[in-house]
Amino acid sequence: MKSLVVLLALALAASASAAERVRTVQSFDRDWLFARGDAPAAEQPMFDDTNWRTLDVPHDWGLDGAPAKDAPSGTGGGYRPTGVSWYRKRFAVPAAAATRRVFVEFDGVMAQSEVWINGHHLGRRPSGSVSFGYELTGFLEAGEDKSNVLAVRTDTSVQPASRWYSGEGIYRHVRLVTTDAIRIEPWGLFVTTPQASAGGAVVRVRASVENGSDRDRTLAVRVSLLDPAGREVAAGTIPARPVAIGETAVFSQDLAVANPQLWGVGDGRIYRAVAQVLAGDTPLDDDVVPFGIREAHFEAATGFWLNGRVVRIQGVALHQNGDAVGAAVPLGVWEYRLTRLRALGVNAIRTAHNPPAPEFLDLCDRMGFLVMDELFDAWTVGKPDAEQGYNRDFLEWSQRDARDSIRRDRNHPSIILYSTGNEIHDTPNAVLAKRILAGLIGTIKAEDDTHPITQALFRPNTSHDYTDGLADMLDVIGTNYRDRELLEAQRAKPTRKIVGTEEDHLRASWLVARDNPPYAGQFLWAGIDYLGEGGGWPYLSSGAGLLDRTGEIKPRGYERQSWWTTAPMVAIARLERALANTDPRRRPDYDRMSNWTPKDGAGAGDQALDVYSNCDTVELVLNGRSLGSKAKPADAAPRAWKVAYEPGTLRAIGKNGGVVVATQELRTAGAPARLLVTSDRTGLPAGWDGVAFVKVTAVDASGVPCPWAQDDVTFAVDGPGVIAAVDNGDPTDPAPFQASDRRLFHGVCIAIVKASAPSGAIQLTASAAGLTPGTASLKAQPSP
Repeated sequence: MKSLVVLLALALAASASAAERVRTVQSFDRDWLFARGDAPAAEQPMFDDTNWRTLDVPHDWGLDGAPAKDAPSGTGGGYRPTGVSWYRKRFAVPAAAATRRVFVEFDGVMAQSEVWINGHHLGRRPSGSVSFGYELTGFLEAGEDKSNVLAVRTDTSVQPASRWYSGEGIYRHVRLVTTDAIRIEPWGLFVTTPQASAGGAVVRVRASVENGSDRDRTLAVRVSLLDPAGREVAAGTIPARPVAIGETAVFSQDLAVANPQLWGVGDGRIYRAVAQVLAGDTPLDDDVVPFGIREAHFEAATGFWLNGRVVRIQGVALHQNGDAVGAAVPLGVWEYRLTRLRALGVNAIRTAHNPPAPEFLDLCDRMGFLVMDELFDAWTVGKPDAEQGYNRDFLEWSQRDARDSIRRDRNHPSIILYSTGNEIHDTPNAVLAKRILAGLIGTIKAEDDTHPITQALFRPNTSHDYTDGLADMLDVIGTNYRDRELLEAQRAKPTRKIVGTEEDHLRASWLVARDNPPYAGQFLWAGIDYLGEGGGWPYLSSGAGLLDRTGEIKPRGYERQSWWTTAPMVAIARLERALANTDPRRRPDYDRMSNWTPKDGAGAGDQALDVYSNCDTVELVLNGRSLGSKAKPADAAPRAWKVAYEPGTLRAIGKNGGVVVATQELRTAGAPARLLVTSDRTGLPAGWDGVAFVKVTAVDASGVPCPWAQDDVTFAVDGPGVIAAVDNGDPTDPAPFQASDRRLFHGVCIAIVKASAPSGAIQLTASAAGLTPGTASLKAQPSP
């Protein structure tokens, strides 16, 4: 799990010209001072911050303490705290910086941020999700003996501002970048593949070079392409040309790559383009971007195509928060979650409803996920439960935010669609909506004309999106929860390209996508349960995911796996009466569990069972007695049984061609006896991104999981490790995530562990009163 900074450094080190590099990129995450609440004059260098807390960013202070019923953020924000916060960082720059240009780059600050350097106001940014930067040149004191102060103020006090938990503070990475006066401008290196096949590819590299020096210059750009192993596979120099003072010139070159390794779903083969700006033979600046070689497009009749074949989009929507870790999400958390989703057949992610962290897109690139990159949740009209959000700043900032987001993200091979918004409430005003959409489309196409644009429309017939022509302004028409209506619109006008931008988990929705070739696929709401939007106190999180907050697969996840994967699988889901009507939003299958231990015990009576499987036949066996076999239904329905409960062993057997290819066995649990502790990994890389998910399960004397255990579990760590967070997936549990204990929910809880040193043995022990404790062993390792 490498950060983007490390990836860039490795790529440049692999190039022949790495020794001549003049641009420096320095992580600026360490040693910030932090305080909650407003602090007048905190932007001034001499402000007294001796009592402030020292910490590293990314940092999300919104998870400090427990949620509160009267929190202004309300149900949308998960009842978490909001308000003003300040960050200050003291640093020195070398004397040579006096002749260079110095910039600070923020990947995301939540929200309404303002930034100062040595008391000089650099600017503000309302959006908490958009990356941005400021030039510090001219305001710095250069020299190792000089001190500079960077100050950041954040403000989320106006609430409600979001319909999900979006984080607080400097919750993404920060960098300090030093360049020559002549440089490739931010996100100014753009790589496309106008031709891409296994036999050969054309890679087009465009570099926007800014002359910030004090005279006209004659400049050239050398480009080198590195394959996934770091070998140079193509290179060339774009001829020199004059660039006037203050001018930004675009240098472009097409390079041929023979027999390329194509980027694909589940096969994230990453190339890198290295560009150097030259004055004669002297390098002035350089930059590098990862990219993939692939051909992708949508067709009206057959859906989405990747590298010459149809690929059905099997996607999920994900919010940017990582639940127990808040919005400051280590990449290891996302890697664990995406791996779990991929096992269910998920191949695409919708970034709901804002630009994600850049390293999240890097991870999707490497893991081979398709991405719909969404820009906005609202335009000028706020959502009913978030009237104080970004909509207040939309007219002033949306064009700039869209431009910066597209420039930042356009090189990612994972991205197949840009979305201009989600269920936009401006659309009933057709004149206004079409004017805004035309402006956004124009901005996006000016920066990147290689990716199609969509929008997550809602009730398009009600808001006249089809009849007024707004939908047909989009390259691909997307609709939320109106899949049949969208299909009818495509049949009415067969040139329309369509995708389900947001759909529920119901089988009927999947069948629309499965059985109609024009339907490119769908994005489910949602992939993972997330903080906020719980439906009212005491529900602190949404239960809409295929996975719960801890990463546990829900029955609906197994059902989706039976539709979306080909590897043989079988899973039993039981209707648990004790959970009926416990979800305030009445989501389907909230009352399903995969166990044979009804809460009613021996008097549980008849049990309604669904068996999810992609096998030809499934046989159900109870205590060695066959309850019959059932063939795979053509309509993707589960195999259903009604079974009189009796304690013992329930077994589902999946067969293909009469051969057993998959089984699942559920046993009735006795009283909890011990804690079973398992980890998703044994080696734990040190550093921000490295995490281990340690799962604790209460089991009986025979090792059978006890789904109704609610014991309080205490964690202890021996060795160079720390507990970053704990969780249990319970949407009503207000206990803090930053703790060393957690109550079991459905018999399970987790601890997310980090290494505090690059070597050494780590042992985590989980204990609970009356139960035999369990341990997990990890080994700290250097960060890759």
